[in-house]
Amino acid sequence: MGAITYDHTSPIPPAKLFNIILDADKLIPRILPQAVKSVDILQGDGHQTGTIYAAQFGEGSPHNSVKIHVDEVDEENFIYKYTVIEGDALQDVIEKIAFEVQILPTTDGGSADGGSIISINSTYYTKGDAEITEDVQEIIKSGKEIAGGILFEALDAYLSAYPNAY
Repeated sequence: MGAITYDHTSPIPPAKLFNIILDADKLIPRILPQAVKSVDILQGDGHQTGTIYAAQFGEGSPHNSVKIHVDEVDEENFIYKYTVIEGDALQDVIEKIAFEVQILPTTDGGSADGGSIISINSTYYTKGDAEITEDVQEIIKSGKEIAGGILFEALDAYLSAYPNAY
């Protein structure tokens, strides 16, 4: 098992950013089609605990697809937990990857118009006694760079261009 935590600072207020996360299945394929081709809801309504998504990655991704289970949606505290439960991103040694996303207001006094700090903790569970090899560590690093950088930068840019979208 291994864990990685990374943060991203956004000019977007926490409530608005959380709504974007809840709508990510529709928004991300539109703004980053080279990374995520499509996201389909297999079970649930897309905004509640128990929802299951299937994501098909774009040609710019080293992976083809993943299946994601939503573990918890806490709209009051802006916490979103989900687990990658299937897909080629898990490789042969990873059983699942659990993510906890928490959005906090920046230290501007927590005003409704202030920005956010998105904290993402990802925990990698290996199959049995399997070790995470250097190749798998590179894949994990790549995923961190995509989620922690490219994705949130694209969301920030989208909302800067369309401030009334959410």
